[in-house]
Amino acid sequence: MAAHGSKPRHDVSVMEDVYVEMRDGTPLATDVYLPAEDGRPVEGRLPTVLERTPYDKENPTRKKDVGEWFAARGYAVVLQDFRGRFKSEGEFYKYADMGEDSYDTIEWIARQPWSDGRIGTIGTSFMAHFQLALACMNPPHLTTMVVNQGGFTNAYLSACRHMGAFELRQLTWAFNSAANSREAMADPSIRAALEAVNVTDYLEPGRGPLRKGDSPLSLVSSYERFYIDMLTEARYTDYWRKIGLCAENYIDRIPDIPVLLLGAWYDSYTRTTSDLYRGLSKSKKGPVKLIFGPWTHGWRSLESRVSGDVDLGPDAPLRGTGLAPTPNDLALNWFDRWMKGVDNGADRIPPVNYFVMGGGTGSRTPEGRMSHGGEWRTSPDWPLPETRYTRYYLHREGGLSTVPPESGTLPSSYTYDPRNPVPTIGGNISSAHGVMMPGAFDQVERPDVLGCRPPYYIPLASRRDVLAFENPPLKRAVEVTGPITATLYVSSSAPDTDFTLKLVDCYPPSPDYPEGYAMNLSDTIFRARFHGSWEEPVLLEPGRVYCLEMVSYPTSNLFGAGHRVRVDVSSSNYPRFDINPNTGEPLGLSTGMTEAVNAVHHDAEHPSCVVLPIIPV
Repeated sequence: MAAHGSKPRHDVSVMEDVYVEMRDGTPLATDVYLPAEDGRPVEGRLPTVLERTPYDKENPTRKKDVGEWFAARGYAVVLQDFRGRFKSEGEFYKYADMGEDSYDTIEWIARQPWSDGRIGTIGTSFMAHFQLALACMNPPHLTTMVVNQGGFTNAYLSACRHMGAFELRQLTWAFNSAANSREAMADPSIRAALEAVNVTDYLEPGRGPLRKGDSPLSLVSSYERFYIDMLTEARYTDYWRKIGLCAENYIDRIPDIPVLLLGAWYDSYTRTTSDLYRGLSKSKKGPVKLIFGPWTHGWRSLESRVSGDVDLGPDAPLRGTGLAPTPNDLALNWFDRWMKGVDNGADRIPPVNYFVMGGGTGSRTPEGRMSHGGEWRTSPDWPLPETRYTRYYLHREGGLSTVPPESGTLPSSYTYDPRNPVPTIGGNISSAHGVMMPGAFDQVERPDVLGCRPPYYIPLASRRDVLAFENPPLKRAVEVTGPITATLYVSSSAPDTDFTLKLVDCYPPSPDYPEGYAMNLSDTIFRARFHGSWEEPVLLEPGRVYCLEMVSYPTSNLFGAGHRVRVDVSSSNYPRFDINPNTGEPLGLSTGMTEAVNAVHHDAEHPSCVVLPIIPV
């Protein structure tokens, strides 16, 4: 694929606020950008790029970087406000109507005199979710998709809820989006009340779940209803199985079209991107291509070499792949190949392009970040065909080894107090600006992280409610690339509790980092009442041992010689995930909190382990 940047070839003409009627009669505000010459749209029918958004079709960046950018390069471009957002009519309820409204929009486009019926979709996050929901409706004129960091394969298992727990970034999203809702725009008092909210006030540990009517979110009822529904729909019900939230149930309906998937190691949707590639590449001719970079959430992040507090090196941006100088150029090349028939090599790029983090100096950069480094590689498939799935067993006294544990070993236990949860320091986070920081960080408490208490900012592994298991310093580098899973044998004194897992790359002490540097790579959580079923939870019997099959987010990292592979186990990662009060009450409706004595068992009969995808170096 050409790696040089494209230049505009046309002026741009815009038809603003065209109202497209949905099947139920609701009009959605739509702008159409067309290539123009001498101020007039060019004649003829054109392939079309569609982006639907809840974040304002008239946002200056969206107008410039999507509408005008692609139109100036020979495409009709359609930008549309989601139902109930900004200028579109109807009620907005997050993730509802995405499939139906997108289908009606794309078929409307195909009937327009400026469209040739070939339609490609583009977008990140929510604008990726609409694409996958649309595909599950099997529209006849969907030609290709560029899906960046989004599209739910199963929103119950990750990205909304998470293996029984709840991702609290949905609360921060609800507050931020309610403040620019149509209702708030129409009533200054509502807008002022929502803009005055400090979300962290509702996330103080020990406060308990937010209830209906407890906050200014109640002033915009559909936003509050969405949040309360997701918080309390704790079982895997039909709420989660519908189009828009569970594409794995509709893979057979998705048309067999070219799809370009982009994911990031520190994105909210890393797992769903991995699962989506596996589902589509195994069931479609496509072609389906995957690019996995070291970034955090966002389209612009694809141009960054930084993730959190870590520098991944000069090749970390998308341009380091050699596929295109910018994300827009990458998408343009893809659209040119599949909607214009341009032989530009987009069909011949490797099926999988992935960035292996690591290999840097480990020193502090002039900007104050840890130099972790990394490089791009390619593969014919994902997970990588050469993967050696290797069990690393948890041992007493914090050992981690490929040697299975012996019989008679006592479990490792700790006390989990939901009023003092383990604070979230980086990770796979989005929509939480000012509350949580995405990306890679040294796993040490710090004053700008919610829940860290002065004057002692200690390593998380030093907390009494964190079990850290690590191997001896590596004699040679070890690459871990692919999905991360774990089997934990656990028990608790409580009728319900959580168990968390985090994979960490531990640097040895150095002049710049005298205590070493513990870099987070991947994490997950499991709500124990769902040990037997997502549909029918069963409370725990105190002291009984249960087996939890945990799925963490995939990653790619080179653990350097002298480093340690560390696995942290605890019962909270807050506010990335909601707090389990340990009471066994209905989730999202608890009235109290109690401590739990939790244990991880690691003997021959209960061989707790994490399974790492080892790649021969």
